[in-house]
Amino acid sequence: MRLRVRHLSPGEIDHELIWLSVSLASLGLAAAWLTIGLPWPRCMFHEITSLPCVTCGMTRCGIQFFHAHFLAALKWNPLVFTALCGLTAFDLYAFATLATRAPRLRICLHKQTAKTCVRGAVVSALVLNWIYLLMHWRNF
Repeated sequence: MRLRVRHLSPGEIDHELIWLSVSLASLGLAAAWLTIGLPWPRCMFHEITSLPCVTCGMTRCGIQFFHAHFLAALKWNPLVFTALCGLTAFDLYAFATLATRAPRLRICLHKQTAKTCVRGAVVSALVLNWIYLLMHWRNF
């Protein structure tokens, strides 16, 4: 795995602009959804089994996170809390990069072993998060 810092090539996709726009639009839509009072998303897995799925507590985690109740957000869903922290860091990086027209940071996975390790880390994070949620399922 290598980190590279470089300017965008002509015709190259501007990932910072795209994903910052998607992130802010999603946040705006979620805030509008909850402000209007539309029903919260229902989890069919939880409805059928009465056990939490991998993403149970995601909405409550997001609400607590954006109210700056970080410990409560972490308790609801550690994986979503970590993802929101990463997304916040990326959004700040993307905004600063776009505002200053600075070189872009790119992560390059050249070897198959690096790609396999990243996949393994993602699957492990999902499994560990689900184990945590199953241990605290009465909160849901």
